[in-house]
Amino acid sequence: MIDLTVRRVRRLGVRLRQRRTQRRLFQLVTAGCALALAPSAWLWIAAGDRVGTVASAPSAPVAVVFGAGLFDGKPSPYLAHRLDAAVDLYRAQKVQAILVTGDNGRDSYDETDAMRGYLIEHGVPQIRVVGDYAGFDTWDSCTRAHRIFGVDRAVLVSQDFHVRRALALCEAAGIDSYAVGVPEWRDVTWLYGGVREIPGAGKAALNVLMRPDPVFLGPKEEGIPRALADAAAAARP
Repeated sequence: MIDLTVRRVRRLGVRLRQRRTQRRLFQLVTAGCALALAPSAWLWIAAGDRVGTVASAPSAPVAVVFGAGLFDGKPSPYLAHRLDAAVDLYRAQKVQAILVTGDNGRDSYDETDAMRGYLIEHGVPQIRVVGDYAGFDTWDSCTRAHRIFGVDRAVLVSQDFHVRRALALCEAAGIDSYAVGVPEWRDVTWLYGGVREIPGAGKAALNVLMRPDPVFLGPKEEGIPRALADAAAAARP
């Protein structure tokens, strides 16, 4: 009888230890998930009511369009949709110039010229389309837009899953921003982009805290001032 009681007590002790271990693991997993998702929550809260559509966007001197890959040297569908939104902003006279910022880190890959060519083909005057060839990531694009191209106020154009990160980073870089979130079908590509935003949000938080220099800084560019001067001249009676 005593042996039976001892065995029961031992089994109870084992079960209690297992439950404590499971509870601690659950707490650790919960804390890890909360920590991982905290930057994403910050982006959504910080964006407030500054994310909308072409129709709701306020007027600003410049639209900033972020690169999104090429297919056979042409803008990918996602990038084309961003550029189409920028064309709509220009046609609605909500912006006077468009800054396209992309990756031209190697000779065989030139997002920026592909973006410029697309906009010009769709009716935006060449002088109003300015290219940043060193927009290697969102922070580089935002800080270069402000520091190199002199952009202080802009409408940002990107897909809806990315545009809040762009908004937070451009605000941190010194640009008073409104964001147009281009909608897409909720397909595998969209899902992949949304998942990528989880680590992207963490990187954005570090960028905001540390304010690093972009990969390339260089001298100031006069493309945006020239584009805005051309717009002002065209508006004179």
